[in-house]
Amino acid sequence: MLYEFLLPLTSYVSGFNIFRYISFRAAGAAITALLVCFVVGPWMLRWLQGLAIHQVVRQGTPDSHAGKGTTPTMGGLIILAAVAISTLLWMRFDSRYVWLALAVTVLMGGIGFLDDYLKLKQKREGRHNEGLVERYKLIGQVTIGLGLGLILWQYPLNNLPGASTTLPFYKYTLMIPAIPLLYLPFVAFVMTGTSNAVNLTDGLDGLAAGLMAIAMLTMAMFAYVMGRFDASEYLQIFYLRGAGELTIFCSAVFGAAMGFLWYNAHPAQVFMGDTGSLALGGALGAVAILLKSEFLVLIVGGVFVTETLSVIVQRTVFKVRKRRHGVEYAKAHRVFLRAPIHHHFELKGWPETRVVVRFWILGVLCAFLALSTLKIR
Repeated sequence: MLYEFLLPLTSYVSGFNIFRYISFRAAGAAITALLVCFVVGPWMLRWLQGLAIHQVVRQGTPDSHAGKGTTPTMGGLIILAAVAISTLLWMRFDSRYVWLALAVTVLMGGIGFLDDYLKLKQKREGRHNEGLVERYKLIGQVTIGLGLGLILWQYPLNNLPGASTTLPFYKYTLMIPAIPLLYLPFVAFVMTGTSNAVNLTDGLDGLAAGLMAIAMLTMAMFAYVMGRFDASEYLQIFYLRGAGELTIFCSAVFGAAMGFLWYNAHPAQVFMGDTGSLALGGALGAVAILLKSEFLVLIVGGVFVTETLSVIVQRTVFKVRKRRHGVEYAKAHRVFLRAPIHHHFELKGWPETRVVVRFWILGVLCAFLALSTLKIR
């Protein structure tokens, strides 16, 4: 919005020319998102507390989490407000990249909001807090992924084929053309995987928010260099015309995650709920898909991947051992004490804050590994 209104005035005020620079607008988006969280956060906390929208403690979590049932949830609304306001304020309105990323984030947040709302309604009616039926949630995630894949296939955003992807550690000359009918389920899988991975990671105070801030700041750097012809040519990576505007969106998500962390750090005043975790996961997945970096996000979000794999391994091994040796044997011979893996370390005796900070450190390590792919080719 500022770009559209102020840039035409450069003939009168030369200082407005600074809005041409993505780096300036990205910094502005991050700061604005942070400030929106500070402004909206206290009001949102009072509203959620007044509605008695409290966290539903997941089955299988350590006993130390029992007291968190009185902490307000649905704090993801703070994140959505911050991302939407800051992005719209600093983006170029002709950027289809940003509009698609923002739309996916809001839609994923809408699915999460419906899930959180149903949990609240069921709780008030004295029923079991199951929220949105799992298959309906999955249908929504897959539908959003298929819709994004269809748009990219039919209406490519840049100089590369719509139904295509790339591999890290290889020069820009290597691209994997995707068969359109396989590309659509591939995009749906990535979108569903990233949103559910962030949702599974959201189990400790500040864990998911901190990791998302690290991941989105990293993706902002990739969006910036991929959207510049000179930088992409120097680094020998593929050039995506117009992709630089995604730096604005990534910076907004980074600022929103950091702002939410102000309230979500231990001991948390509010939880993001599915409203926030699905929205953030959708944002990460959308950016990866739009930058044709779906395989790169496995490195950037390495902690999210590990959390998801721990759940898959735990459930798979449990089912196999249950079928072969019975329930009691399967319970006594679990791979992890609890899954996702952050609960395993809690039960090993690590304080919650230690788990969170060490996982953040691993998130930073993953970010540096991903950035190293710019030169290791």
